[in-house]
Amino acid sequence: MKILGIESSSLVASVALVADGVTMAEYTVNFKKTHSQTLLPMIDEVMGMLEFELPEVDAIAVSGGPGSFTGLRIGSATAKGLGLALDKPLIHVPTLDAMAYGLFGAASLVCPMMDARRNQVYTGLYRCGSSLEVLVPSCSVDIGEWAELLNGRGEPVIFLGDGVPVYQEFLGRQLKVCCRFAPAHLNRQRAASVAALGAVYLAAGKTETAMEHRPDYLKKAQAERELEEARRQGKMQELAAGHSVGTGGNYR
Repeated sequence: MKILGIESSSLVASVALVADGVTMAEYTVNFKKTHSQTLLPMIDEVMGMLEFELPEVDAIAVSGGPGSFTGLRIGSATAKGLGLALDKPLIHVPTLDAMAYGLFGAASLVCPMMDARRNQVYTGLYRCGSSLEVLVPSCSVDIGEWAELLNGRGEPVIFLGDGVPVYQEFLGRQLKVCCRFAPAHLNRQRAASVAALGAVYLAAGKTETAMEHRPDYLKKAQAERELEEARRQGKMQELAAGHSVGTGGNYR
């Protein structure tokens, strides 16, 4: 079985082809590039180097979130477009699950962590011994609360993800458990992990159609939050103005 993996949930743009348990090729860039301009050329490059044709792919595994709203939308649109054009099933792979799966066999708990800003992280907690066990599913949480939860478990933890450089110093102060940080070749998203875990899901029948696929954002986009806040403030101003007019009327 040939699984095309697509990862675009953060600055990382990555595509890979996993066939029968082997990573045939992977193309990963972690730089400030627009995913809409890079993903399709990267897929074309990978398939060309392998001398495979896209119709030979059995399924498309896509990193389904959480993560960057723009990145997830681009990855989702790319996967959906290919799925519709090729009539291939999609495999929705949670971003954090795929990151943890990259540390398969780790003796410690695995904690992928993405910066969600405002002292929030997208995170989860996993045991990755003989299989991937989800202890805490993908969530958006305050970093202080998350440190308390990890202390409560009392087990060693391996951290990875772009939230690490942001909160590593804080975690070093707050954590009472032994913690380690994944090295460079394992500390970011990789499409090979998305495709490999996608193969596990495919074998279990966990697929969806291109039309059914939707990313999991976990949080509303910043623009949506700002709009809601503006509307809330506008209503408050209207109420305040109305109260002011009414009060003024009492003093005529």
